[in-house]
Amino acid sequence: MKRFLALSALAFGLMSQPTMADNMSPEGTWKTIDDETGKPKSIVQIWIDNGELNGKIIELIEPEEENPKCTECEGEMKDQPILGMQFIWGLKEDDGVWDDGKILDPKSGSVYSSKIEVTDGGQKLDVRGYVGFAFAGRSQVWHRVEATPVATQTQDQSAAQSVATDSTVN
Repeated sequence: MKRFLALSALAFGLMSQPTMADNMSPEGTWKTIDDETGKPKSIVQIWIDNGELNGKIIELIEPEEENPKCTECEGEMKDQPILGMQFIWGLKEDDGVWDDGKILDPKSGSVYSSKIEVTDGGQKLDVRGYVGFAFAGRSQVWHRVEATPVATQTQDQSAAQSVATDSTVN
């Protein structure tokens, strides 16, 4: 019996490891928290493409104006809508820390070097923007958001419509 329990515990531990590893990925949906006010500002989507970490703004929480644009940005981003804007790009992973990329502050239009690390068992993201050296900059802690995949939403909606259709036919 002891042997069975030991093997069961080992099997459970091995099965749960990939979940923990997946959760430690920065990929996913995150709620940004303003480091000055402590209030949520936006929901962002983070992904990895060709080994580089990128991110875009997918929702603004209580924006000061409707459909704000990056009026302070320069170049291609000048006067572009903030919603949908890619504002993180080019970070590369080194031993669990993503570094050597850029992050844009849409409010000021400034582009900073960036360093990002997943913490708290995959539930928080430490995001640092800086000029020159990482110790001379600003940090924010973002919180993971569990999003319902679009495919699941579509399947759920289809199932609900099917049930509604079936009940009206009978």
